[in-house]
Amino acid sequence: MKLVLLSGGSGKRLWPLSNDSRSKQFLKVLQGPEAGLESMVQRVWRQLAASKLMHDSYIATGKGQTEMLQSQIGAEAPLIIEPERRDTFPAIALAAVYLYSIEGVSTNEVVTVMPVDPYVDDAFFAKMKELEVVLHQTGAELALMGVKPTDPSEKYGYIVPSMPDSAGEGRYYTVSHFTEKPDKAKAAVLLEQQALWNCGVFAFKLGYLIDLLIEKGLPIQYEEMVKQYAKLPKISFDYEVVEKTKNIIVVPYNGFWKDLGTWNALTEEMNNSVIGVGAVSPDSHNTHLINELDIPVAVLGLSNIIVSTSPDGILVAEKGASPQVKDLIKHFEQRPMYEERRWGTYRVLDYKKYPEGNEVLTKRICIGAGKNLSYQMHFKRKEVWTIIAGEGEFILNDQYRLVKPGDVLIIPQEARHSIRALRDLEIIEVQSGSELVEEDIIRLCVSWDEIIEFSHAGRNK
Repeated sequence: MKLVLLSGGSGKRLWPLSNDSRSKQFLKVLQGPEAGLESMVQRVWRQLAASKLMHDSYIATGKGQTEMLQSQIGAEAPLIIEPERRDTFPAIALAAVYLYSIEGVSTNEVVTVMPVDPYVDDAFFAKMKELEVVLHQTGAELALMGVKPTDPSEKYGYIVPSMPDSAGEGRYYTVSHFTEKPDKAKAAVLLEQQALWNCGVFAFKLGYLIDLLIEKGLPIQYEEMVKQYAKLPKISFDYEVVEKTKNIIVVPYNGFWKDLGTWNALTEEMNNSVIGVGAVSPDSHNTHLINELDIPVAVLGLSNIIVSTSPDGILVAEKGASPQVKDLIKHFEQRPMYEERRWGTYRVLDYKKYPEGNEVLTKRICIGAGKNLSYQMHFKRKEVWTIIAGEGEFILNDQYRLVKPGDVLIIPQEARHSIRALRDLEIIEVQSGSELVEEDIIRLCVSWDEIIEFSHAGRNK
């Protein structure tokens, strides 16, 4: 069985920690196994390793999340990268074609698709392995996993089963139909019909989807699919495939499962009531403070509150009202002020656009020891770097030098440059130019060995 994890979304319901580049699955607020904090994606990747599924797992994601994933779970994690953000049907189609034409996976192999961020126990992954077994046993086109509800929730879609298959002995059911997020009264009726929460996990034989793509006139070779990706319909896999498929079974899961997509749900699973610099008074009950700023935050006499601060903004909300944050901030137009990359992190300290059109952006960049920026150049800006901590190796237009705190590095427009940290580096970067966007980066090579060879900088030491 091959496993495809879908990683996307902007996670606006967890603003201001989440943004267009740091979705909810990357927030390090959950208790890890060794007293440290971990993100949802790190937790799931660790569980896949424990369940012996990691080596058959791939992550389907967009370009904007690749470095965050590499930073959190390692550069070796196999990624299938969308050329642009669309929806789950194009993403799954691209992943299937990659497995078929690049990896050479057999058309008889079962492919299971799941979100990258479910909050579950290890039994969830043991149950997921049953999808492969029942697909081969039944010959069904799709096998879903459904969670037995704990209450008539309005937050989830429901899978309504027919009677148990006699051959399945209650291990699986045929699917009658689906119901999208009903009201509480309708949900109560669905529970009487043994309906299950749709947790977004489903499986199919690779050949089933490849045949479907052929039927739709879509390419089944990866390079061609990438070229035509922008033409694929922006539609979910549920609408384009699942709801049009007749022969579907569902495997019920009776264990722990939770969607941590809102502040009230997320804080229920946090061990620490305070993360970052700050304090919550003892008479503030069920109140959480998450502070990513360098200034202290104090909360006094407020119960059932979430206070979250980051370079992107500040949220103070009653927990029950916190899901409304997505609608409240939808008119905010602001670039992400904090990003995590494969080499470290950066935080925007200041940004200004002047009347004549020139822009100035100031960042604090942190590069981990042994990590490096790509060898790159920019056409629309120049940069000035001031080293404030650590030591590193710097290359500018193929010229090599060591750098230390107090050094000021001037990088002209269109100059080739890179830096590698020998000890954790902190840099204040000031960009100035006509358009300061992440797209204005031409990457010539990425690894330090490649950079040394490409630039011949080793000859210039």
